[in-house]
Amino acid sequence: MADRMTGFPPAAENRVDLAGWQDGPNVRWAFRHMRELIPTHAIPADSNHVRPLRTAIDPTVGATPVTRLDGAITRADGVFADTWTDALLVLHDGVVVEEQYLAGMTDRTPHLLMSVSKSIVGCVAGILADRGLLDPEAPVTTYVPEVAGSGYGDATVRHLLDMRTGVAFSEIYQEADSEVRVMERSMGWRPRADGDPIGMYDYLTTLGTATAHGRAFTYRSADTDMLGWVCERAAGTRMADLISTLLWIPLGAEQDADITCDPVGSAIHDGGVSAIARDLARFGQLLLDDGAIDGRQVVPARWLAESSRPGADVRAAFAGTDNEAVLPGGWYRNQFWFVPNQRGTALVCLGIHGQMLYVNHVTGTVGVKLSSWPDPQNTSYLIDTLRAFAAIGARLSSPDA
Repeated sequence: MADRMTGFPPAAENRVDLAGWQDGPNVRWAFRHMRELIPTHAIPADSNHVRPLRTAIDPTVGATPVTRLDGAITRADGVFADTWTDALLVLHDGVVVEEQYLAGMTDRTPHLLMSVSKSIVGCVAGILADRGLLDPEAPVTTYVPEVAGSGYGDATVRHLLDMRTGVAFSEIYQEADSEVRVMERSMGWRPRADGDPIGMYDYLTTLGTATAHGRAFTYRSADTDMLGWVCERAAGTRMADLISTLLWIPLGAEQDADITCDPVGSAIHDGGVSAIARDLARFGQLLLDDGAIDGRQVVPARWLAESSRPGADVRAAFAGTDNEAVLPGGWYRNQFWFVPNQRGTALVCLGIHGQMLYVNHVTGTVGVKLSSWPDPQNTSYLIDTLRAFAAIGARLSSPDA
């Protein structure tokens, strides 16, 4: 990253722009400088109500043995060193036991969360539902009638929450004209091409239907963007302010976050949030504590409980897809991934290029990893990181085992 965007002005070969910020050599710089690339809305914190993070660094955490996907046995710090880590935090029983910042990252540097943002939006939806402002079983058109003629026309909010719409949308990042890349052009994450809709919401109205709603889980970022639109309409408030008032301030964040917005000012719900690692850790601790902070409920406990105890239908919707081979026994509910392991089931928030929030109730562990993988997806990096956090949690919760 050292040569990216340096000089006055930067040399042409070192510049990072809208066309290339997601390309491998540019990712590390870009993910820390989103405000310089794309317009953003601020997500204010409250500096007068910062929740302290107790710290007692355990120098042995990195030495935890981990069996990698390829069968090799290594240490946790080896996994993190090999997977383009920018920031790493581990909390056990609410205490920070590991904290590292790498390759120029600091504890004050905001970092793009990519699709970890989806889980934040899912919690906003849960809070609105608990307050009676949003009905998860209602048709999407109850809140956004503009999509009546699209693939979302007969979907429900529940279909959005669990990514079980039948909307025609391909999430193949390596294909320049897959729907996810066309949506990025419309929402200002890539240069717009002739004929592209202007703005993400206009784009969502153009999507058609591939299958009936309510069938298999299919990962569609568009479903989260539709969910965010529904939340804004239900609350009469833009997403940045919803996250601020419903989550960021109540959880005691120490620094403002932000979320990218499209050419007409709509937030990019599916992956646009940037935040510091310590505040993401606070969000993880909130989830570990069943949505409560100091005895005050922030995210409804029943929303999180219902997410972690899926019905047979939810599990079957996942089991019949390619995701089962990577995360066996898992499921997707309310914008969270759930990954069983030998020490309980972890709630996981994931983003491409290696963003992860790991929460395990059984071991009392929260793990944060912000990364700059050169490629959007890498199964070995993903599984090795999950195994590292699981192994660390197991060792911390059973030190004599």
